[in-house]
This record gives sequence, structure tokens and C-alpha cells, in this order.
Amino acid sequence: MSEHTTNNIFIPGPITAGFIADSIQKHSKKTTIGGHSIFLGQVRADTVNDKNIVAIDYTANEDLALEIMRELREAIFAKYALTCMHVYHSLGLVNTGELCLFVFTSSRHRKAAIDGCEETVEKIKTTLPVWGRELFEDDTHQWKVNI
Repeated sequence: MSEHTTNNIFIPGPITAGFIADSIQKHSKKTTIGGHSIFLGQVRADTVNDKNIVAIDYTANEDLALEIMRELREAIFAKYALTCMHVYHSLGLVNTGELCLFVFTSSRHRKAAIDGCEETVEKIKTTLPVWGRELFEDDTHQWKVNI
């Protein structure tokens, strides 16, 4: 197995600012890194058909998602020569305003970190078997479409 193995990317509930700060701080001793790029996905309080979203309940085919993430990680590492990549996605209930996705890439140079982060986010949204059930204030719901 590669040195870029994927651990469990799923976190129950929202991703906290403290978790993100701790993840960033852990990289201060990795002195060959010259640039980091971070994407934070937040649940929006959209209005759909005159109903307001109050939360998203995320579910996933975890085993398949982790296998796809391993393949994605390998491809992105090879393409951009990244030093590090960390991906965390919420499962379960995440309220509007809370964070549900944290992608953190690092490289010797900023462009590789930025481009690797952007491609990772786009691939996650289009390939991982993760679904969000948008919950409305009137206790109804609909399945979210990733765009």
C-alpha cells in the first residue's frame, strides 16, 4: 500500500474550527512545505420551493467512498506532487452555517497545493457516494443535488 493511504475521512456531525486549526498546526514542523490550500464546505440556508433549509443529513456508502478516495488521492498526489492531503466529510446532521467538508492540501509550492485542492474538491463532489438529505423548517426533506 502507498504512503498516501486514506484513513477514514468521515466525521460525525459538523467539522469544527478547532479541528481545522489543529490540523493546520500539526504541519508547522513539516518545513519542506511552502504552500497550503484549504477548502471549507458550509451548509447554506437556501430556499427551495418557498421552504427554508435548516440542515443536511449526510449518508454515504463508506467502504466504496474510502476505496474511491484512495484512488483519487493517488492520482492527485502523482499529478501535483503534493506533500500532504487531508479530506474530512461530515456524516449525520449538519445545520446551516456549519462546515461539512474540509479539504487541505500541501506542497513545496503554492500552485500545486491550490490546483490539487481544487481538483480534489471537484472529484469528491462528482465521484464519492455521499448523499445529503436537505431538511426543511416544516419537517419535510428532499435529496440534495451536487453542483
